[in-house]
Amino acid sequence: MNKKGVTSWLIWAIIFLVVAIVAGIFGFGLISGVSFTIAKWLAIIFVILFIVTIIASTIKRA
Repeated sequence: MNKKGVTSWLIWAIIFLVVAIVAGIFGFGLISGVSFTIAKWLAIIFVILFIVTIIASTIKRA
């Protein structure tokens, strides 16, 4: 996975987190919960892809 692909996961996670925070402030409970869940899963996927990218680049250099 290239750096742009990994970065796009992080951007989507941040977008959904911001949507969850804004929806929570205005009292939209369902939208807030769903957006937070999506942001959480995208952040987990980002971390996994980041670790895989680091391992792959380390193996590639060796």
